[in-house]
Amino acid sequence: MSKFLAASIGRKFLMSITGLFLVAFIAVHLTLNLLLIFDDSGELFNLGANFMATNPAIKIMEPLLGLGFLIHILWSFYLEFQNWKARPVKYDKKNMSGASSWASRNMLVLGALVMVFLIIHIINFFWVIKFDPHTMSTIVIGGEEMEDTYTLVADLFKGSVAYCFFYILGGLLLGFHLSHGFWSAFQTLGLNNKYWMKRWQAIGYAYAIIVAIGFAAIPLYFLVKF
Repeated sequence: MSKFLAASIGRKFLMSITGLFLVAFIAVHLTLNLLLIFDDSGELFNLGANFMATNPAIKIMEPLLGLGFLIHILWSFYLEFQNWKARPVKYDKKNMSGASSWASRNMLVLGALVMVFLIIHIINFFWVIKFDPHTMSTIVIGGEEMEDTYTLVADLFKGSVAYCFFYILGGLLLGFHLSHGFWSAFQTLGLNNKYWMKRWQAIGYAYAIIVAIGFAAIPLYFLVKF
């Protein structure tokens, strides 16, 4: 196994697997977050958040998800360092621009910016919900008492224009990152024959656009309506 990961294909394989794992998480996370704009009472979002917090399967997946994020982020820096050592002289930027997209040439930068967004997002929401729930209000829905996660999230968007724009920027950066990362993961896994490569690229670009617009729509909704 160590020899496999030491090889170039092994290193890329690990990035691809952890990346696709996170792609699935992002889809679920976006679906839940979009409930914020479909019900101003907050009931739908609170029910969804409570389900995610109490479902046994989700509880098992949480540490795996955290590990996946950690591996993906740290491994990307390691790969970039290895590439830098192997290529101390930079390629001609003019030649590179003709052979690859802007996102593919700046995946590390995009990933680092997304990581900053993720850390702030975790501090504002996940950390409070998971480790400091007593600071949150509670609500009763269908006879069940649960944390009022909707109020926590909605109040931050309503009370901070700066955070709304920061969240929009984070969604756009994530979209750019995914526009290359999605289809390149399938390419690394060998699913890139002449029939499927263009299809993976089209699906990847569509997914990236949906993610970027979806995450950006949430703070825009609060900016416009409240």
